[in-house]
Amino acid sequence: MTDWTDPDTFAQALEQAETREKGNCFEDFEEGDVIEHGPGLTLTRWGNESWMSQTLNHDPAYWRSDAAEDRGFDEPPIHPDYLTAATLGITVEDLSEKGGYFLGRTDVRFPGTPVYAGTELHVESEVVNTATSSSRPEYGIVSWRTRGRDAETGEVLCSYERTNMIPRREPVATDGGGAAAAEEDGDDGPDLPEEFVTPEGGYFEDFAAALDEAEERDAAVAYRHERGRTQDDVTVASLPLATLNTAKQHHNVDVMSDSPSGDIVTYGDVTRSTALGHARSDERTWREVGFDDEGFHTFVAAGDTVYAFTRVLETEDSVEETSTGSRTSSENDASSDEAGTVTFEHIAFNQNDEPVYSGTRTAEIRKRSN
Repeated sequence: MTDWTDPDTFAQALEQAETREKGNCFEDFEEGDVIEHGPGLTLTRWGNESWMSQTLNHDPAYWRSDAAEDRGFDEPPIHPDYLTAATLGITVEDLSEKGGYFLGRTDVRFPGTPVYAGTELHVESEVVNTATSSSRPEYGIVSWRTRGRDAETGEVLCSYERTNMIPRREPVATDGGGAAAAEEDGDDGPDLPEEFVTPEGGYFEDFAAALDEAEERDAAVAYRHERGRTQDDVTVASLPLATLNTAKQHHNVDVMSDSPSGDIVTYGDVTRSTALGHARSDERTWREVGFDDEGFHTFVAAGDTVYAFTRVLETEDSVEETSTGSRTSSENDASSDEAGTVTFEHIAFNQNDEPVYSGTRTAEIRKRSN
């Protein structure tokens, strides 16, 4: 009688057994396809607080009932970073579990009304584009528009467009041109301003005043944040798994030992949220409006430290419109007397001063008069 647990016998069995693969290849996606992601996720206060605590997002309105009420919330709501990470995490099994580079995300938007713990999140993705990679014949490029909805009301709670490289079943011939843009002749290096201006505080008026000061000379409003967060087992493996992100890059050391990183790597939304947590600690955030042009530039692994750098791009002495073009009426909507809109560029970097994430963020920032 065969002993299947005998090491030599089992090794032969493994060689003969076919692997039942997870995830989809490039050829499985066609423009216009709509994918309903099966699992769903109930957004909990525990999940929200776990995410926020580990990424150093300490806005009291998301932690304390009194601070939430002062902001116009019924109770501490779900933080937009956790909502974004959960929306993407649910999609991984169907869209990107096969691996491939996360090329970017844009048009990240949220509703004007708050999202509370207990909301059941259902997610769908539409394939908006497929393309051949000119530099990597073993990959194709796919873009999806993803929407996370309240399962009860159907309201869109988080939406974005993201683009990934996805492995092909069979490589294709390419021109080998690559995706990198050619360098311009006579490029002598970066054209940085002569000086950087740091806002005196974190209120809207401080950002507006700093931009006014910079406009009068060759200067930019740009600064570093002191805090750093070294990646550990919780941030690298636990947080993505709690959002149902099944990508092997975050939890399978065996597979990742042969990868360029040599180890499991941090979920991009953990890197992003950590950098944003550093930035928000130096400002008076009222409400997140949206994100654009997000990119991830190199992997972050356990032991790496995430820091943040911020550049202030624009201020507007009014509240931002929603993605639908009009403000949604709700108790927590800021008026122009309470907050103004600021557009930032945030860059996360590691202990070697290498950029690992960048993105443009629009947020309502509290005014000092309140």
